[in-house]
Amino acid sequence: MEKENPIEEARRYVANAEEVIKKSGYDPETKSYLDSKYIKTAGNILWRGCLIALESIFHVRTGKGRPSIEKYREAAKKRDKKLLQLVNNGYDVVHLSMGYDGVKSKKVCDTGFELTNDIIDHCAMLLPEPVCA
Repeated sequence: MEKENPIEEARRYVANAEEVIKKSGYDPETKSYLDSKYIKTAGNILWRGCLIALESIFHVRTGKGRPSIEKYREAAKKRDKKLLQLVNNGYDVVHLSMGYDGVKSKKVCDTGFELTNDIIDHCAMLLPEPVCA
């Protein structure tokens, strides 16, 4: 059985979040989405995509329970400053503002998608190249 590529899997989550957010509806006059339920769902899907990408380079999931954001921050701090900044911003915008609060501002949501893609792209750069036999 072939192991799936975590970066491709993370990108699949982004595509799923794009489909979900479309269901919210959009008001161009207020530049806001209409239903926070879909924003929360999309934010949670995006954050899960971020975690998949981060886990592919950090492997902080050891033992029982969930690792806290602090474990990801510590690992990112040791790895590189740019990734730490991306993790901090992604957590604030994607996980908290979108996933928890359901902020309907299109600008916030666009930033969430952008940060998610930046995290995934950065993790893809940090992954070691597969060894060909």
